[in-house]
Amino acid sequence: MKSLLIVIFLVLMLNIPFGYWRINVKRFSLQWFLAIHIPVPFIIALRIFTDIGFEWQSYVFLVASFFVGQKIGGLIHKYLDKMGDVGSCLVMDLKRIISHH
Repeated sequence: MKSLLIVIFLVLMLNIPFGYWRINVKRFSLQWFLAIHIPVPFIIALRIFTDIGFEWQSYVFLVASFFVGQKIGGLIHKYLDKMGDVGSCLVMDLKRIISHH
């Protein structure tokens, strides 16, 4: 159970920058597709290396944390966009905002 909670948190955190990227590109474009699908192999690796396995019960929580992370990333982008011009990279935008203040 503890390892499942850790993986849920990691999946959520991994998807925040990808949701940030996804919200700033054209829907159904190559970048949009990549922003959604690049995290998937990492999530599969987490499932394998933490011995969670592939029981159907864990899918509900991991899929939910995947989409919540994507949504949070999009919300962060919308919030930061109100503060000024932002791009598609959360790390670089935060660095730029912090260095200007």
